[in-house]
Amino acid sequence: MWNSIVKLLSSLWIYRGIRLALAVLFVYGGVVKLLDPHAFARTLSAYDLVPDALLPVVAIGLPIVELLAGLALVFDLRGSLATIAGLFFLFLAVLGYGILQNLDVDCGCFGAEELDKQAGLRLAFYRDLAIAGIVIPYLYLSRWMRLKKEKAPEIGPTDKNKL
Repeated sequence: MWNSIVKLLSSLWIYRGIRLALAVLFVYGGVVKLLDPHAFARTLSAYDLVPDALLPVVAIGLPIVELLAGLALVFDLRGSLATIAGLFFLFLAVLGYGILQNLDVDCGCFGAEELDKQAGLRLAFYRDLAIAGIVIPYLYLSRWMRLKKEKAPEIGPTDKNKL
């Protein structure tokens, strides 16, 4: 039973599939926002967290970071998963702020107007919380388990006699 769980958690193909799905999510979100940075700037403005002078920089810069982090995750580049995790925690903080302030705004996750305002904030918060709490730890654990397995010395039939 335990071996089956370890095998499943350390499966390279499952790791790649989940990593690719997460990467596509971030590439898509970044591209959609870059296609209409004015709409994303309006969404950001509704949260009233970014000074007006910095709105254009954040409205273009954040989607570029999302896009680059997603592309880096496709190729499993060092630091890409940590960047994605950091973005999730930023998104959770902003969505949590919007919920606590009872803001009637779009989440801004995949462009403007994709969810129904306040209810959408809660849905986006729980979705991001599930991904940040389940998918990202799985990816770290899977990577760690495979690295540990690669570094462990193999015991051959002749070595067993020496034990």
